Amino acid sequence: MAFDEALMSRARRTGETVLRVYGWSAPVLSLGRNQRALDLYDADALTRRGIGLVRRPTGGRALLHHREVTYSVTAPCATDEPALARYDEINALLISALGALGVPVDVASPNGRAASPGGAPCFAEPARGELTVHGRKLVGSAQWRDRGALLQHGSILVDDDQTTIPSLMRAPTERPPAPATLRDALGRAPVMREVSDALFSAVRAIADPDASVLEPEEELVRETRRIAARYRDDAWTWCR
Repeated sequence: MAFDEALMSRARRTGETVLRVYGWSAPVLSLGRNQRALDLYDADALTRRGIGLVRRPTGGRALLHHREVTYSVTAPCATDEPALARYDEINALLISALGALGVPVDVASPNGRAASPGGAPCFAEPARGELTVHGRKLVGSAQWRDRGALLQHGSILVDDDQTTIPSLMRAPTERPPAPATLRDALGRAPVMREVSDALFSAVRAIADPDASVLEPEEELVRETRRIAARYRDDAWTWCR
């Protein structure tokens, strides 16, 4: 989370856009920027099951990072730029990459207003613009804009861990419907490298044929270390 926020600062400073693709070394539950935590999630249950907890700088609802692929996009943006315009551009990359893997996706257009960042897991239902397979959510995304830069986070499910999230709550709720997964869509679980290669190929085909791998410079590393202290602080994680 700290590295993504530091990349957002870098986008503000350099004017460059970066797509980052990564996994997690251990299961971690991430909460949206404005989501409740104090009276909702059970810290002891998380500890017993070896699940970490972090609060994202982006919005949305809880999701479990474990058997999934996380992406982030950081970019400069104009204050008057419509949020959906950049969201659609990123969706085009995701749709191209998933199609290359053999996963035909649809863009969700549910009726009604988006759900508030309450206790329901992120993958319980698709929000407008999110990517689905046969009506079930495969990719969850959320965007944050601040002082001329944006950060969009997203999660592409390889397998389903998301339906276990209610069991981590103080008052467990009904198990949500199962989301879509890459394993279901492909009949197998692709490795991280397959997904990242497909995404980077989509960037070169659609956005920038000269896109290259970012070598983190010293300023980016320093900024990440400075910001990381906040994400390790329980006062931030449990602030609501």
